[in-house]
Amino acid sequence: MNYTDELRARTVHVNAVLKDYMPRAEGFQKTVIEAVNYSMEGSGKRLRPMMMECTYQMYGGRGPVIGPFMAAMEMIHNSSLIHDDLPALDNDALRRGRKTTHIEYGEPLAIMAGDVLLNYAYETAVRAFEQVPRNEDPAQGYARVAQALWVLATKSGINGMLGGQSCDVEYEGQALTETQVEFINKNKTGALIEGSLMIGAILAGAGSDQVQKLESIGSDIGLAFQIRDDILDVTGNAQEIGKPIGSDVRNKKTTYISLFGVQAGRQRVEQLSERALETFDSLDAEHGFLRQLLEELATRRR
Repeated sequence: MNYTDELRARTVHVNAVLKDYMPRAEGFQKTVIEAVNYSMEGSGKRLRPMMMECTYQMYGGRGPVIGPFMAAMEMIHNSSLIHDDLPALDNDALRRGRKTTHIEYGEPLAIMAGDVLLNYAYETAVRAFEQVPRNEDPAQGYARVAQALWVLATKSGINGMLGGQSCDVEYEGQALTETQVEFINKNKTGALIEGSLMIGAILAGAGSDQVQKLESIGSDIGLAFQIRDDILDVTGNAQEIGKPIGSDVRNKKTTYISLFGVQAGRQRVEQLSERALETFDSLDAEHGFLRQLLEELATRRR
């Protein structure tokens, strides 16, 4: 199977996993659940749960314990997108080629949907305790799930994604240094990629040195991914990337591109990608598709 076919097949598989863990739209809270499910539908790339499952498989992981974490990570990512698109933040009307959640359901329900999805992610992740393989020591399996939960919480919290997002909001319209921009990008974008790679390896029983290397890979790839996103915001088109372009300029955000230009941004992406792949090649395990996926992220056009 070539890369494109495997990517398509893995995306279909991840979508099936997500569907199993989404809440049913019923009861008095039906409408907000519909908004939650709406935000999770569409043509999402599902990169984070896909990478998580790849590292799980790479270190010999088998069984359903990875499923709740795959779903939880995508829920956390989508909760951040709902809030990012709100009028108080980026004020975007298009996401993945569709109306954003606040355009479809209104701002109050969109705020609630983001909150619900973030909390439901942790409700989902703890279900992994029920999925610990029966053929291994339960205490060891539960310890791995607990460690994975710690990574999930840390990488999505104030010292991870939410920390980066809060600084992105606070410093909007201000002239920032390269160090400040890198802090925002590494946390807002890179933290969930780091966590995805780490959690898969943790649940499969990989050693701490391997987990640390994967964290480093995720940091470099996450930063490269965000710089590439900033390049697309300047050079792409809305129809191709599925969301409005020019939002960084409109919102007066300092980015790597506004500081150094597109060409320097492309060079930085290449440097980060090369370093990440060198670290990947030093791991004690191999996964051809994951390596190519990480490489493709830096050259994507959407």
